[in-house]
Amino acid sequence: MQVGILGSGMVGQALGLGFAKLGHEVKIGTREPESEKLKPWLAQAGKKASTGSFEETARFADLAVLATLWSGTHDALELAKPGNLAGKVVIDVTNPLVFEPNQPPRLALGFSDSGGEQVQRWLPQAKVVKAFNTVGSTHMVDPKFPGGPPDMFICGDDASAKQAVAGICRNFGWGVVDAGGIAGARLLEPMCILWVNYGLQTGSWEHAFKLLHK
Repeated sequence: MQVGILGSGMVGQALGLGFAKLGHEVKIGTREPESEKLKPWLAQAGKKASTGSFEETARFADLAVLATLWSGTHDALELAKPGNLAGKVVIDVTNPLVFEPNQPPRLALGFSDSGGEQVQRWLPQAKVVKAFNTVGSTHMVDPKFPGGPPDMFICGDDASAKQAVAGICRNFGWGVVDAGGIAGARLLEPMCILWVNYGLQTGSWEHAFKLLHK
């Protein structure tokens, strides 16, 4: 499978390595494909890894991962051209965060809307699935915790797309919890705030969520 990662930060690089380790071809899309900061990632990801523009990456992708800062998400999708993602599964890893001086991050959207729903509106012909937004990049692939595998909460309107993303999560070492349609992002995005606030209070970022069953 050809996986296009829209976004070249820590999250995009971590998930890109995960896909590369599973044998997929991976291209990271960025405004600066020749950036020196991506050279170590290319060396680590191997011969099937490459970089390109957002548009090249969207065309390349059989499956796309949206891993941009929220402030740059709409511009990145416009550069990618939404038509290039039509009919494709798009894993939305973004969180609609607002950053202010000396304050913890807060959500720009909530209650009656979410970033996931906004991304689906920006990509009306794509199959958007929210996932990987409730944990830090260091634990996105092969999470190891004393209590066993944590759970990845996902949501999206297309059942087959969620099934595909659930399979990816399991291949990356996660349990999976289906939170319903893409409106479920109204619940999952605040989980990011909870994850961040706990980290700020404890000074540790070694945590993830798990849904317990009886």
